Amino acid sequence: MLIHIPALLGAEQVAALRSHLDGAAWSDGAVTAGFQSGRVKDNLQVGSDSAIGRELGLVVIRALETSPAFLSAALPRHVFPPLFNRYDAGMGFGTHIDNAVRQVPGTGQRMRTDLSATLFLSDPATYDGGELVIDDTYGAHRVKPAAGDMVLYPARSLHRVEPVTRGSRVAAFFWVQSMVKSGDHREMLHDLDQSIQALGAPSAHDDPAIIRLSALYHNLLREWGEV
Repeated sequence: MLIHIPALLGAEQVAALRSHLDGAAWSDGAVTAGFQSGRVKDNLQVGSDSAIGRELGLVVIRALETSPAFLSAALPRHVFPPLFNRYDAGMGFGTHIDNAVRQVPGTGQRMRTDLSATLFLSDPATYDGGELVIDDTYGAHRVKPAAGDMVLYPARSLHRVEPVTRGSRVAAFFWVQSMVKSGDHREMLHDLDQSIQALGAPSAHDDPAIIRLSALYHNLLREWGEV
């Protein structure tokens, strides 16, 4: 399930993040790659020990905490502290799969990566190439949305970043461990939640059918969720 969340960050927030990131210290992005992905990864990252990176990551976390679309789709239990990467002309990231388990920097905590997320911070008109390409059973999905938009997709998916041929592509990226481990169960819960919201107009808040659907949603979450 590929979820596009428009305008997770507004234009002013994106501009503020970019003003800090443009002056940040960037280093080889291979430091966060696994054995296979490290062989096909060519980009720059702000280090996980960067004070600027941690501060900007909190801006992203706060946006996630108030995003109904993210909360509905991810049902998050743990969110890996957001990192920031940059692809300049000639850089890309070949086909790979994300590590199944990540250790949160500076802690002994390990988390399962159920979902991968990319928050785009560059206007697509300012760079050529750089599409995020996600493969699933229905084919390849090419993603290059507006600055401030985020995409959420299963971490088990093969994916790549096409080489940038002009300009720079800047983004935040992170992983999510969901309360619901099964991707199929998450998708069903998401569809049910979106249907309840679509049907639940203010005049229908006490509709018995909507109440039963809401009860079904929460009881399934009790059955499938881990907290």
